[in-house]
Amino acid sequence: MAETIRPMVVDLSHWDPANDYAAVKRDGIVGVIYKATEGQSYTDDTYPGQQQAAKRAGLKWGSYHFADASNVAGQIDNYLRYAAPDPDELFSLDWEDNPSGGGRMSKDNAIAWITEVENALDRPGECVIYSGNTAKELLGDTKSAFFGSRRLWLAQYGPTPTWQKSWETYWLWQFCDGINGPEPHSIDGIGPCDINSFPFSAERLRAEWASGANDVRPVPPEPGAGVVAIAMTVPEGIAVEISINGVPLLVED
Repeated sequence: MAETIRPMVVDLSHWDPANDYAAVKRDGIVGVIYKATEGQSYTDDTYPGQQQAAKRAGLKWGSYHFADASNVAGQIDNYLRYAAPDPDELFSLDWEDNPSGGGRMSKDNAIAWITEVENALDRPGECVIYSGNTAKELLGDTKSAFFGSRRLWLAQYGPTPTWQKSWETYWLWQFCDGINGPEPHSIDGIGPCDINSFPFSAERLRAEWASGANDVRPVPPEPGAGVVAIAMTVPEGIAVEISINGVPLLVED
């Protein structure tokens, strides 16, 4: 059975930057995750301008590091120096095949990157892990408490998502790359791009964005909300008793 798609997040880079973030927001997008770095030295020079424009439009902002097989300490330093995510920004490790970077990051190096970046930011457990076939192949049939305790951003272009058994479910699902995968393939203000589904409400996505903690709280009623006014004329000498659900009400003449 096909999964319900709720497109609320786009992930972008210098290949497909947005040209109108106000239009992006009007098209139902809540958040943007943008490529900041790759390997030990690459930085996306469109990142700062896109970050400012997206935030001005009222969108949630996040960044990702495209991992490769090179020295992990250099990759950690590259990301932290350039992206330097604020406490209200999502941060993510893009853990997938990377032929141009000598191959994909190993499982141990992925653990090291996530751990060191979380420690440097003082945000334990908050890294979002983007992966699809890489997690399935490198973790196999094992159930990793380390990976499973963090949010999964699943990459899979098909109508029915499946994920590695370390996670009970995904947090975000990248269902299309602008060409492959279910519709929609395009977002106003961008065009064809990677689009991601969030399985709950936009309010919940905003609450969970940076930390993963769901801080949605009931909105308190406005003053006077729920108050019912009853006006009636009672002839002199007639006693009247009014109650709602068995609770007597005060009657004023």
